[in-house]
Amino acid sequence: MAVIDRPFGRVFEDFVVGDVYRHWPGKTITEADDHLFCMITMNHHPLHTDAYFAEHSTVHGKNVVVGNLVYSIVLGMSVPDISGSAIANLEVESLVHRRPTFHGDTIYAESRVLAVEPSQSKPDRGIVTVETFGYNQDGAEVVYFRRKAMVWRRDALPLRKFPYQLNE
Repeated sequence: MAVIDRPFGRVFEDFVVGDVYRHWPGKTITEADDHLFCMITMNHHPLHTDAYFAEHSTVHGKNVVVGNLVYSIVLGMSVPDISGSAIANLEVESLVHRRPTFHGDTIYAESRVLAVEPSQSKPDRGIVTVETFGYNQDGAEVVYFRRKAMVWRRDALPLRKFPYQLNE
């Protein structure tokens, strides 16, 4: 019998400038997703939650998914590949919403490694800069952001322990 641990995140040595990670799976954003996110975050703008208002009083004629939800989904999609074992997310350098997302759209994402720099002060870590793109089901870019994460070097990565032991 083999026990196989699925990697979650990467260490400093795994990142190579120019590499592209395609994040899987995609996520179809439902009306319920959008409304719940709006209510949790106190964004009560009728563009997101009032179909009559959106139909009669907006450019698109229908509800638009709140941009922070789109960003949050794409960021979350990138975590297993980029920051799943990070020490810290340091900053989002830029965030651009390229076009609207609507209820029923499916979002896909990919990230490209832009820079890999050893820490100047601590030899057990480094800083990775990535840019992440979110696309809808038609391949149109809906969101873009660039961020930095502090990640462990392989030799310093803390051991991941399971709280249980399988009976053999």
